[in-house]
Amino acid sequence: MSGRSARFAVALAALYAAHEVGDQWVQTHHQALTKGGRGQQQRAGQAACARHVATMTATKALMLGVTSAVTRTRLPLGRVAAALAVDAASHYWADRRYTLAALADRLGKGEYYRLGAPREGRDDNPTIGTGAYALDQAWHMAWLWVAALIVAGGDEVM
Repeated sequence: MSGRSARFAVALAALYAAHEVGDQWVQTHHQALTKGGRGQQQRAGQAACARHVATMTATKALMLGVTSAVTRTRLPLGRVAAALAVDAASHYWADRRYTLAALADRLGKGEYYRLGAPREGRDDNPTIGTGAYALDQAWHMAWLWVAALIVAGGDEVM
């Protein structure tokens, strides 16, 4: 595997795992409920989303660093910083919610975007997933990440 291929694989694996952990376990309940606020809640929404993105980015930086160290794959610091900045900006944009909803509507995906939302006049939430499922999957992915690091850290050759 070439150096670029190794850096890609290491970065992708670490960022994917870190995203799941950051979005499901590190994000606070307040951030999850507030980050999309508009109107009178605009400032609170912006602040909650910024805090969420900051902790998400820190989680990604930490897991990238640990993965890089354990796999002995050097990741250029400037490229890592640029990638994290682009990721943070795109994450903030989407997590303000109304932005992604507007894009979905514009691309003809609005109905799918609203799938699982409570139905008007009813106290229900038909959904294709739950918070419990998301947390469960994040937990599994985090431990898969640990397992992969353990495998990657050994010097033995099969």
